[in-house]
Amino acid sequence: MPDDAAVARDAAEEAAAFAHPAVPPDSTAAYGTHADQIVDFYAPRGTGDRPAPLVVVLHGGAWRAPYDRLHVTPFADFLARRGFAVANVEYRKGSSPGGPIPAQGAAGPIAGRWPETLDDVAAALDALPDLAREALPMADPKRVVVTGHSAGGQLALWAAARHVLPEGSRWYRARPAPLRGVVALAPIADLRVADELDVCSGAVRQFLGDAEELFEERLAHADPAVLLPTGIATTVVQGRTDIVVPQAVAEAYADAAAKAGEVVGVTLLEDVGHFPLIDPAADACAVVAEEIAQLAF
Repeated sequence: MPDDAAVARDAAEEAAAFAHPAVPPDSTAAYGTHADQIVDFYAPRGTGDRPAPLVVVLHGGAWRAPYDRLHVTPFADFLARRGFAVANVEYRKGSSPGGPIPAQGAAGPIAGRWPETLDDVAAALDALPDLAREALPMADPKRVVVTGHSAGGQLALWAAARHVLPEGSRWYRARPAPLRGVVALAPIADLRVADELDVCSGAVRQFLGDAEELFEERLAHADPAVLLPTGIATTVVQGRTDIVVPQAVAEAYADAAAKAGEVVGVTLLEDVGHFPLIDPAADACAVVAEEIAQLAF
C-alpha cells in the first residue's frame, strides 16, 4: 500500500491536472448515433496552411463513466498549440450511479461496457480519416499518432493491435492501422498484471468480467500484452512515483513485447506520478509532446 505521503502527492497532482478549465473544440463530429460516439477536433495553432500530424487522444478514467473527454481538453489544446491537429475521442464507458468522481482507491462506478467500449474505439479510429478530412483539412492522414492516458493508454495500444486479434474477433482488421505510432501514457497495458495489482480498485475485473472463464476469454481480445507484436512503433511514458498505475504494469508490457520480438520504448520520469503526464502546466507534459513529435514528424 502507498504511504500517506505518496497518497497526498498523488491527490495534489490530480487536483493540479483537473484544475484547468475545459477548452472547447474547434469542431465536433459524430461517428455513431449514441451520445458518446463523438470526436472533438482541435486545429493546429501557428502552422498556417502546412499539413500537420494528427494526434488521436483517448482519455483515461478506468473506463468509468464519471471521467469523460472534458478532463483532457486542456491536454488536447496543449498539443494543438504545439502544432498538432488533435482528435479527442469520446466512447461509451461503464455505468455510473451518479454523484461526484470517487477518490482514488474508493469503490465507485463499474468500469467499462463490454463490448461497447471497444466497439466505439474501433469505430472511431475507422471513421477518423473521413471525419478529419472534413473537420481538419490541414491534418495529414499519413502522419497519425494515437495517444492515451491510463485506461485510454490500454485503448490506444489495443487500437494499434487489431490486426493481431484472433481472426474471429468482432474487432479484427486484416491490415495494421495506418499509424506512425502509439504513445501510451501510464497505460493499463498488461491487464493480467493490473488485475493482480488491483489497479483502480478492480477496474480490470469489472471491465472484462468477474467469472474466471469469461475473464480469460476476453483477455485474448483486449489485453495489449497479449496482442503482440504489432509492428507499429510504440512508446510508453511512465512516472516512477505513479501509485495509480504502477511502473510494474508498463514493465510487464515491455517485457511481453520483448518476448514477442518487439522493442517498446519506455520513458521513465523521475518524481512524476500519474496525472502530470496530461497536465499542461507540468514538465512531464512537455516530455509527452516531444515523444509524440518523435513519431509524428
